[in-house]
Formats: sequence, structure tokens, C-alpha cells
Amino acid sequence: MALSDESFPARIIDDKEKLREVNEIIRKEKERISVPLFYYIREKRREEILTILKKVRKEDKVAKTQLSEKLSNLTLNPITGIPIFLGIVLLLYEFVGFLGAQVMVEFLEEKLFGELLNPALIIIFENFIHNDFVSRMFVGEFGIITMALTYAIAIIFPIVLTFFIAFGLLEDSGYFPRLAVMGNKPLKVLGLNGKAILPLILGCGCVTMATITVRTLDTKKERIIATLLLALGVPCSAQIAVVFAMASALSFKALLFIFSVVLIQLIVVGIFSSRIIKGHSSDFIMELPPLRIPKISNILYKTAMRLEWYVKEVIPIFILGTLFLFFFNEFKILVIIEDIFSPFVVGVLDLPREAARAFLMGFFRRDYGAAGLFQLQDLGLMSKVQTVVSLIVITLFVPCIANLFVIIKERGLKIALMIFVFVLLYSIMIGGITNLFLKYTGIMF
Repeated sequence: MALSDESFPARIIDDKEKLREVNEIIRKEKERISVPLFYYIREKRREEILTILKKVRKEDKVAKTQLSEKLSNLTLNPITGIPIFLGIVLLLYEFVGFLGAQVMVEFLEEKLFGELLNPALIIIFENFIHNDFVSRMFVGEFGIITMALTYAIAIIFPIVLTFFIAFGLLEDSGYFPRLAVMGNKPLKVLGLNGKAILPLILGCGCVTMATITVRTLDTKKERIIATLLLALGVPCSAQIAVVFAMASALSFKALLFIFSVVLIQLIVVGIFSSRIIKGHSSDFIMELPPLRIPKISNILYKTAMRLEWYVKEVIPIFILGTLFLFFFNEFKILVIIEDIFSPFVVGVLDLPREAARAFLMGFFRRDYGAAGLFQLQDLGLMSKVQTVVSLIVITLFVPCIANLFVIIKERGLKIALMIFVFVLLYSIMIGGITNLFLKYTGIMF
């Protein structure tokens, strides 16, 4: 009963006198200990389980010498596990970020769609569909074909394809449960447990996809916190590539500063949200399967199932989001929003007015927003300090429209709007503080 909400005892105890006694016992226990009661009970349970295991478990000394067992122990030990994790992240970035987000995207977006399909379809609409409104809706600047399908198939599809393959390899090898165990203690500070590390890593591939996987977490509180952190400061792979490209034109110090600021915000927001959001984190119980060589058949099957989900659930969201953007543009709402946002961009962030459109585009496509800032940097319209501030803001900026629709679907409209407004205001505030900090300290990049 101590692990449940306050109304639970009243639902199972009819006797008012006994109910008062139970509530009094719970109250006294809460006063006696210095940590939350649910956390105290969980830790005591864990200690008792470990004590029982030591008494009854027999370890096979021969099995310990096996290579898989040795590798398993290395992945669980933070001293060796963290370098292994960083190495896997590097390989993952090369496979997804380079092969998927650069090589495959360049071929599909620039060659297939940019030079063949889109020009041909534009000609067809111009010659056979004698309606400018319909033509703009399908093949215009914010067209269903030229933007939604080009984005979903030419840009995101190769990224999620390579990410699903890499994810399948790691999943089938049995590495993920070990990563969850290693990340359990740090994530407890944020009100999460080791299970949350998987959606957070997935977010570096596609935040929209990662937001859907948050449903695997056990409690509502954990799902809200994980969704908030993904929306706030986990950039997708396409955006990471643009940020790396812009930061590389400055210095490694700039890149380190940008990601340090973002990481600090994730920790701060995670800690505060874990204390503000009602509820408690679930117990972390996870089976550790043996490490093994992944089976190709398993990887292909899982990848196919996930791609089917992508086609059925995610692509329609891209189309819906593009239609919103199209009508906003048709009725000049985009210009109005840009005019409203410009004073904050110029006055608070000390960025050129043109950056307002880049941030606005960042709502519809995160990598488009980052690419717009890249263009401003390339044209020499932003100083090095302005570039750093803009990259921090675009990384912390509101979730893209596809992700927002998924958040509404998964968490509900009320929570989605609260997350959206908080992230919008928080990103501008941190950008303004960073701008003032860099100006007064004189830090250069």
C-alpha cells in the first residue's frame, strides 16, 4: 500500500479505524526515512533478493571462462562498459549518420527525387492538371509529393532503415539489457530507470520513432519524463549531421560547448520534472539473456516489421503535417508567425531576423531548421558566437510537427501542449542566457 497512490488504502479497507491506523503507519515511516518511501522499499527488496541469491546460487566456474561470459561482464562493468558503449555509438553514427543520413539520402533526395521524380511530376501537373491550387498542394514548395513524400522516403526512410538494421543487430545480440543495467543508476536521478535508455538512444536516429517506443516504460510518470526529454534535447540523426557540419567550421571547443549545454539542460529538466510530476518510478527488473552472435533471419524479420510500422503510422503523419504547413503558407499564417517570433530572435537571442524563418521551419522539419541556420552561417550573416547560440536553441527547440502529432497520440492533447509550450519558452530562455554568458565572459570559438 505504501507503494501505491494515497487513495489505494481507502479502496481496499472498509473499516475507517483500520484505515486511519494504516495511514498513520505510512505517515510515520515517511517521516522516519530521508528518501521517498517507495524508493526505500525498493532498495530493501533488492538487498533481500541479493542476500537470497548469494545463499542459493551456484556459479559454474567453467562457464565463467567462456568468451561470451567475459564480454558480458565487460559490458556490465562501468569502467569497461562505458568505453564499449561509446565505441558502439561511434559505429552506430558511422552506419546511420554517414551511410544512411549522407550516402543513401544524397542518392535518394538529390538524384532520384531531385533530378528524376519531382521534376517529372512537376511537368505532369503543369501540363495536365490545370489548377494552380491543386498543383501547389502536390508539387509546390510545401507539396505532398515534393515535401512530405520526399522527406518521408528520400530522407527519413534510409535513416530509419539503417537504424532498424543496427538496432536489430544490438537487440538480437543481447546487448541492450546490459546497457539498460549500466544506465539504471544515472537515470534514477531523472526519475527513470534503465529501460528508458533505449528510447533515448533511439531518439538520436528519429525522435518521432523514439517517442512511440516510450510506451514500453512501465509508469505514466516515466513515459511523460522520457517524452519531455526527447522533445527537449535529443536531436535526430539528420539534425546531428547538420550541427556537426556547422560546428566543424568553428572548432572542437564549440562542438563540446554546444553538447555540454544541451546535456546539462537534459539533466536539470529531468531532475526537476521527476520531482514535480506526480507518481513514482517503477522497479527495474530485466532479464539478462546471454550474449550471442545475431541471426540474420531475426534481423531481417524485425527490420521488415518495423518498416511496415513506419509506412503505416509515420508516413501519414508526415503527409498531415505537410498539409498543415501548406495551408498555413497559403493563408499567409507562416508570415504572421514569423513576424511574431522575430522580436524574440533579434532581441533575446541577438540573432539576425532571417533566423526566425529557420526556427519556424525547424518546427516542421528539424533538419530544415538547422539547414537554414547553416545557410546563414555560410553567407556570413552570423558570427561564431551567434552560430553557437543558434545551434543550442535549434537543438532544444520545439519538437517537429510529426513528433508533436505522435506526442498528442501517445500522451494526449493536454500533456502535448504543456510539453510544447515549456520547450518553446525554455529553449529561448537558455539561448538568451547563453548569449549573455558568452558576451560577458568573452569566450571565443
